[in-house]
Amino acid sequence: MDSITIIALVSIITAGFTTGVGTMYPALSEGKAVVAALSSLAQQPDASSTITRTLFVGLAMIESTAIYCFVVSMILIFANPFWNHFIAK
Repeated sequence: MDSITIIALVSIITAGFTTGVGTMYPALSEGKAVVAALSSLAQQPDASSTITRTLFVGLAMIESTAIYCFVVSMILIFANPFWNHFIAK
């Protein structure tokens, strides 16, 4: 195997792993955040606007982690910075 094939293989495996982990853990943490928000809404319904606003901000922060992992995997597949280094040699 030449170096370009190895770089392609490692990039594809890393992109798959990044996408898998990067979507699995944020989904689990979003579920936990919703469960916590629903239980606190059940205990204190008067604070629903504050809890809902804080929940949406937290969900946006959690979702940004999944988006960053997706961007990294797309960079590894389509705009890999290691290609130019090994093609130049």
